[in-house]
Amino acid sequence: MKLKVLLPFRIFAEITNVSRIVAETPNGSFGLLPHRLDGVAALAPGILIYETEAEGEVYLAVDSGVLVKTGAEVLVSVRRAIRGRDLGQLRATVEREFLILGEREQEMRAVMAKLESGFLHRFVSLQHE
Repeated sequence: MKLKVLLPFRIFAEITNVSRIVAETPNGSFGLLPHRLDGVAALAPGILIYETEAEGEVYLAVDSGVLVKTGAEVLVSVRRAIRGRDLGQLRATVEREFLILGEREQEMRAVMAKLESGFLHRFVSLQHE
């Protein structure tokens, strides 16, 4: 199989000769083999595992997204992804990276809420004039 992992603004990885993939959905994990039927699955944040003969088992920490299998091609579209070979090290990296991004997203949402609030106050004041 050919696995392509897509992020919002770039291609994260393109891997060929993938022998199996294990992904997590909100209903549990499932595996893909080369001759499995085509399908689509919503992905839950977690660990996506793929295996190639050259690399062995490789782990990707992924955020929520979508997996689409068509023929021998598997497309995974997620918001964020981190690659690792050791689960312990990957977990530490995920905690560091995703938590920092989570804090930034919260700060950005607070700023956007203030901007929207200010816009609405100005709009209401214009209507009363």
